[in-house]
Amino acid sequence: MIPVNEPALAGRELEYVQECIRTGWVSSAGRFIEEFEAGWAGYCGMKHGIAVSNGTLAIQIALQALELQPGDEVIIPSFTIISCASGIVYAGGIPVLVDADPLTFAMDPAQVEARVTARTRAIMPVHLYGHPADLDPILDVARRHGLAVIEDAAEVHGAQYLSDRNGPAPAWRRCGGFGDLSTFSFYANKLVTTGEGGMVLTNDAHLADRARSLRNLCFSPERRFYHTELGHNGRLTNLQAALGVAQLERIDDIVARKRWMGHAYTERLTGIARLQLPLEQPWARAVYWMYAVVLDESAGLDAREFARRLTAEGVETRPFFVGMHEQPALRDRGLFAGEHYPVTDRISRQGLYLPSGLALSEAQLDAVAAAVRKVIT
Repeated sequence: MIPVNEPALAGRELEYVQECIRTGWVSSAGRFIEEFEAGWAGYCGMKHGIAVSNGTLAIQIALQALELQPGDEVIIPSFTIISCASGIVYAGGIPVLVDADPLTFAMDPAQVEARVTARTRAIMPVHLYGHPADLDPILDVARRHGLAVIEDAAEVHGAQYLSDRNGPAPAWRRCGGFGDLSTFSFYANKLVTTGEGGMVLTNDAHLADRARSLRNLCFSPERRFYHTELGHNGRLTNLQAALGVAQLERIDDIVARKRWMGHAYTERLTGIARLQLPLEQPWARAVYWMYAVVLDESAGLDAREFARRLTAEGVETRPFFVGMHEQPALRDRGLFAGEHYPVTDRISRQGLYLPSGLALSEAQLDAVAAAVRKVIT
């Protein structure tokens, strides 16, 4: 079976982990924590990095850092992982949805402003499957309405967006460097992995201090074990950060490998009728975190059947997200009653992603492409 993802730990990971063990710095302090935080923040063009135990907690801490009040609204895409919505609920806010763009799968920027109300506090664009969301129009709405932006960049390590492309000074900038806060995951299937792990980035020193406090149980700085706010035990370990530092040293090679993989899949799968392939917009430099495809309904099968047939050919896949408006855990809280998001519904039903891990060989990629052609042509 060709796995949907397999990491490639081909740098100094073992050397750095052995250093942690040899020196005894295996918990939530040590040189690799500081190097990873500073290095990742600098790579993304931000001042402060706060490493945490996973990407879901990064989202939750970013939201709590904004000190949401009960009833405050945060606009998110309908097509995303539930961490985005649950983080808002845990922080005391209300998630408000917009549908997906049919080409990038990220939130449709044309729908955002209509969802702004007097209670809106923030917008959370989510970059999906390695392709940036279209940020300029979203940031424009946020500026005009005085809203914070939390940029979920979990799936776009190293991807770039052409900002101000219609203005006087267009510039390519890395995703994760645009929001008031941005969040990352370093789960095992990400371009940079610490096994589990995440990070919050910001340019705001106050927000950075709040995030650091929230990840460490909100200990009072004046009195140990005295708490005026509830926080989390969400620290990253030095062992995990050592993995991240080793991969950050070769991030350019990692990004290049992922971009080659995406282009190689496209070369091999172009021309298959009824199969939508990832499209790199001219304002984006995607990293193809996962090679995501969508079947047209006229193909006569949905993604579940497509996946079953590929499994029979020895190819592992993963389905797309299920829309937030279809999640029982959220609907049971009275959220999204009667709401419909047709693009999200279609791609959730018809989409899946193919094996895309850094350890995927060209021979395996060829075999996956051949299997796709076999089962749908």
